[in-house]
Amino acid sequence: MAFNHLPAGVHDALTPLSVTPVTHSVPMAKNHRSDRTPADPASRPSPGVVLDRLASGPSRAARITHTEHLPPRTGRHAVWPDRIRSEVISAVQACGIEHPWAHQALAAEHALDGDSVVVATGTASGKSLAYLVPVLSTLLDGSDAPNGRGATALYLAPTKALAADQCRSVKELSQPLGSAVRPAVYDGDTPFEEREWIRQYGNYVLTNPDMLHRGILPSHPRWSSFLKSLRYVVIDECHTYRGVFGSHVAQVLRRLRRLCARYGSSPVFLLASATAAEPSVAARRLTGLPVVEVADDASPRGELVFALWEPPLTDLQGERGAPVRRTATAETADLLTDLTVQGVRSVAFVRSRRGAELISVIAQERLSEVDRSLARRVAAYRGGYLPEERRALERALHSGELLGLAATTALELGVDVSGLDAVVIAGYPGTRASLWQQAGRAGRSGQGALAVLVARDDPLDTFLVHHPEALFDQPVESTVLDPDNPYVLAPHLCAAAAELPLTEEDLELFGPACADVLPQLEAAKLLRRRTTAWHWTRRERAADLTDIRGAGGRPVQVVEEGTGRLLGTVDAASAHSAVHEGAVHLHQGRTYLVRSLDLEDSVALVEQADPPYSTVARDTTAISILETDTEIPWGTGRLCYGSVEVTNQVVSYLRRRLITGEVLGETKLDLPPRTLRTRAVWWTVTEDQLDEARVIPEILGGSLHAAEHASIGMLPLFATCDRWDIGGVSVPLHPDTLLPTVFVYDGHPGGAGFAERAFHTARAWLSATREAIASCECEAGCPSCIQSPKCGNGNDPLHKRGAVRLLTVLLRGAPEEKPTEAAPGEPTGRAEGRPGKPTEGAEWRPETPTEGAEGS
Repeated sequence: MAFNHLPAGVHDALTPLSVTPVTHSVPMAKNHRSDRTPADPASRPSPGVVLDRLASGPSRAARITHTEHLPPRTGRHAVWPDRIRSEVISAVQACGIEHPWAHQALAAEHALDGDSVVVATGTASGKSLAYLVPVLSTLLDGSDAPNGRGATALYLAPTKALAADQCRSVKELSQPLGSAVRPAVYDGDTPFEEREWIRQYGNYVLTNPDMLHRGILPSHPRWSSFLKSLRYVVIDECHTYRGVFGSHVAQVLRRLRRLCARYGSSPVFLLASATAAEPSVAARRLTGLPVVEVADDASPRGELVFALWEPPLTDLQGERGAPVRRTATAETADLLTDLTVQGVRSVAFVRSRRGAELISVIAQERLSEVDRSLARRVAAYRGGYLPEERRALERALHSGELLGLAATTALELGVDVSGLDAVVIAGYPGTRASLWQQAGRAGRSGQGALAVLVARDDPLDTFLVHHPEALFDQPVESTVLDPDNPYVLAPHLCAAAAELPLTEEDLELFGPACADVLPQLEAAKLLRRRTTAWHWTRRERAADLTDIRGAGGRPVQVVEEGTGRLLGTVDAASAHSAVHEGAVHLHQGRTYLVRSLDLEDSVALVEQADPPYSTVARDTTAISILETDTEIPWGTGRLCYGSVEVTNQVVSYLRRRLITGEVLGETKLDLPPRTLRTRAVWWTVTEDQLDEARVIPEILGGSLHAAEHASIGMLPLFATCDRWDIGGVSVPLHPDTLLPTVFVYDGHPGGAGFAERAFHTARAWLSATREAIASCECEAGCPSCIQSPKCGNGNDPLHKRGAVRLLTVLLRGAPEEKPTEAAPGEPTGRAEGRPGKPTEGAEWRPETPTEGAEGS
């Protein structure tokens, strides 16, 4: 039997709060616009006082496991380079910014010198201004050309919300420059009547990688005048381009560079990143160009109080009688309620769309008991909303109409939410980079701020709130991406050939893996070589071969059955588990039941309902080894890395009572299986090791299963992934190894680099896994150590002590890790350093579905 995971249901045990507002003055240091601040800083409570209020009351103080105080920091000013136009400097000063910070001036100097540069400084450190000033100055120079368009700039953001917010900022900043700067957002929400004007006259175009991939590059002749004059490409929040998404964006940027060269331009790339390990290495891998690094943050910072918060144990019992902590969802909803009543402007970051909706609904209910008018000042914000809904929420947040927001990462990235006092983070977001990015949303304009990380009932979260040094004493992670992944490279070679015939000279741009992938594309009759170039052979658009966000097909439209109204969308990889027939679906605070899921037409029909339960999908997973790239001995066992094929099928769903999480019943589903060819790390144990660990056959399956659950939970501490990027399977006797085996695999076709990083850090990774299990205070296993809410086998069997003994013996035979095996930020792409060669029998196919791992 193989044991695997599934998406978690959300259940909440709720208690009302009693809070009173407090005020306390804090100093403010800033170099940014002051007119955006919605309240007098003297009226704001200090972060320490806010935390004291949150921790007051029975048992509340005991929930804080650690408090980190980051002291305020003074800023270091400089002067703008003398090549910046005086009109631009005047416009910046008109916004209340007399002098730049030192890192802003240095980045501008590099940009004007023609050096691609990455600004990797903290949140609210003025990264936007660092690239905007040289860009605006260059656009102003270009406006003197006869056609008024002697220079253009392209801005790329990972989300529509960030592009829209940046467009507002650019218009505000450039207003004194008149019509010389013409910013415009070009994305899927842009009305068709505006698009031609943008192509012809816009000189600062803000878009996202998806639109560049599907809309701009395939239509490059219509963008010829823009591309011919392209001087700068701004890539904002570039640390988010990791894994498969980052690998796709890397190839999109190579296609952009190729077309620019055809039109005679060679743009400079300006990248902005949150603080990251070796940002220039990641930026070079993303763009394919040498990139200068500016990472010395010279901006001031207000005081930051960062609390680690562990919800209490409840009287409830989970699966197999395990103790259950109060959910992070319920705890966060209470904290958001408390903060709103105090008048503290706050955002609660939540990992899932459903979680964001639940927290807003719970907070609204709690607030209506205190003051009905306050309930209208809390809302949810997530992807999948219609454009007009997103824009309305953004306006309400900017105006101060909203006091509290429960948001997914759709709001994490750079959106200027000035004036926030506190951030609550519901569950570790997967990487330290994301954690600091979210925490940095509060305290903008130099204000003091409070950040609270609320731990989920999960091995990694539990480990972190009791080991604060793993958060506060460690650098942020290196960004992992692999542009040579054949599943990534192949569709972009097709798209490039459709844009312009692909020549031998182009192959160096796209990387060494082209030599292996091109023959496969010719054999599949997707490309045809004629004389010196490869041509796209199909009538359909080559850009439609892949979804660069790895969603694996068309998004599923969620439609209200009675009215035909489109409520939103769910990505294809999540549809089987999120909108299967009978699923409970939340949207804008309303509850719907899914009546049918049509996979062929990508439509889920729903009707409004109020069931007293949530739903959780169950699945089964099988795994086979396609090729072992490398393996090393661990005692008598082996640690291996290579290619695998994973077959997953959602087979049923559970109904759980909302308040207690009690299982009300299970319903079978008839959904087709999905296959995934990807990369995995796996380890085997021998009979001698089992004897030494005293793991008898009766507890073998449970010991392996427990170790697998915990290791998946701990891997995000060692790779730039989160739990949703990876999956796992444990097998007491695997047919390919003929030994007990535990697999952890990337949840994306061709791999994403996470399993490879796990292979190279396996000793530290599995040591932390063993410690997380052994140090948990439970008797036989709980969600904080070895239980997974996504387990397809209902967390049965699990054996906590057996897992600890097994990992202890395995680690005794582990070789010392060599740091040179995987230099930070420079994944090899393949364990043996070969360019992304697809495994035998695993050729790239455009119809290969994407299977998101472990609860997609």
